[in-house]
Amino acid sequence: MKEEKVYLTLQNGRVFEGKRFGARGDIVGELVFTTGMTGYIETLTDPSYYGQIVIQTFPLIGNYGIILSDRESKKPYLSAYIVREYCEEPSNFRCEKKIDDFLKENNVIGVYGVDTRELTKTVREAGVMNAVISSKPVSDLTEVRQYLIRDAVRNCTCDAVRYYGSESAKRKIVLWDFGAKENIVRELVNRDNYVIRVPSYYSAEEILALRPDGLMLTNGPGDPAENTEIIANIRKLAGKLPIFGICLGHQLFALAMGGKTKKMKYGHRGANQPVKELETGTVYISSQNHGYEVIADSIVGAGRLSFINANDGTCEGVEYPELNAFTVQFHPEACAGPLDARDLFDKFMTMIDGGKDNA
Repeated sequence: MKEEKVYLTLQNGRVFEGKRFGARGDIVGELVFTTGMTGYIETLTDPSYYGQIVIQTFPLIGNYGIILSDRESKKPYLSAYIVREYCEEPSNFRCEKKIDDFLKENNVIGVYGVDTRELTKTVREAGVMNAVISSKPVSDLTEVRQYLIRDAVRNCTCDAVRYYGSESAKRKIVLWDFGAKENIVRELVNRDNYVIRVPSYYSAEEILALRPDGLMLTNGPGDPAENTEIIANIRKLAGKLPIFGICLGHQLFALAMGGKTKKMKYGHRGANQPVKELETGTVYISSQNHGYEVIADSIVGAGRLSFINANDGTCEGVEYPELNAFTVQFHPEACAGPLDARDLFDKFMTMIDGGKDNA
């Protein structure tokens, strides 16, 4: 196949040349990078990348092909995918298709042949910025600079209530879907839970009407402060049942409790982020994907800081003992990624069972 030149133009005017793979077309998005060495299938299908152009820092992508059962959602939500080199002939006994074909089928634009090391350094130094992928150089960057990711959660949540596991399971968990990764569901079902997955627009009253033993606030994309209705509903639910929040769920709960969030310079994305548990001093290696942080100094009242990022000291977790809730910024379901923090799901089960035993 004839190689087709493509241009990646950053909002600061810098231009990188590459070649096309995957779907054809031009697109504008927010440019971010992820440092995972494996797990590109999970990266491609993580809803938290909605509206973003994702740079993969590891130089060779696609060598084990696409394995559909490893997806974290039914389809990709990212806008485009940039790699140094993609493998045209994958080799793995579980491989079902090539990454090029997968991107084409899902209308995701791919770019390869870019100096991803230099591109990542640019984002690290200047911060996350918008960019456009185009067949011809772009001189007018007005549209690129004005681009904003909007209604991200609404565009990634499930479209109807879904059920997982057995109704006779030990516990009933409502999973409030803000753009959930599938492995959160798997981790809950594997711990003898009947999981009811509800859309992001469900109200507090509708959730309580399901009479759950616990509530899971999931990951998801976009600016957490945009979700004012969800935040108001979380405020109504706090203290009424055990709650565990992950990533966006962590940010939304903090906002509901009066905390504040802000956009980070370039965020944490990858499977190698060290987080320190303040109570024990234990450091876990975690999987992360977020561009916003909870401002630690804004946590007041019932909340207390429980985890910090060992690299930059940002807030990675909050405990709310009086409300029977806790939240973390990182991904304990870790798919793909290290399994260090998976026992946080067990902590959630213990919290629920303590409430049931004392009821």
